[in-house]
Amino acid sequence: MRLSEWIVPLLLCFAGLYGACRRVDVYAALTRGAEEGLGVLLRVLPSLVGLLTAVYMFRASGAAEFLGRLLAPLLSAAGIPPECAPLLLVRPVSGSGALAVGSELMERCGVDSPVGRTVAVMLGSSETTFYTVAVYCGAAGITKTRWTIPAALVADGVMFVVSALAVRLVFGG
Repeated sequence: MRLSEWIVPLLLCFAGLYGACRRVDVYAALTRGAEEGLGVLLRVLPSLVGLLTAVYMFRASGAAEFLGRLLAPLLSAAGIPPECAPLLLVRPVSGSGALAVGSELMERCGVDSPVGRTVAVMLGSSETTFYTVAVYCGAAGITKTRWTIPAALVADGVMFVVSALAVRLVFGG
């Protein structure tokens, strides 16, 4: 067996032994934490259901492709391959949707193409903004996000441009 296969069991044993040495009721702490986690899940679940429903409707309606075609000239000017437009629209909302779009782009354009490399960097260096805001604000009971979403979307936009420039600098093209 490799060390990587032992890390989680060793960490769990260490946490249990450490708690027992400090005279902490480890089982009670575990069940209390699980109870709090379920409470957070119940507060966050309605936001997630609404968000995921909206994402699937957005993709199924063809709106993502239409907006992608509209954004193509702007993306080209920013140095982002226009083929990446659907990824730019889906990534802030859905990680699994963005992975599906990214996989399709890599399959169609090739993983070593400028599009494939740009997609890989964008997937690895961006966040599912709306999902993250829904989860964290829902868990904290925040209903008015104020500047959170606009600031996060600006950060996503900057990241997309920087990703495309980094791919050009490192790989050329």
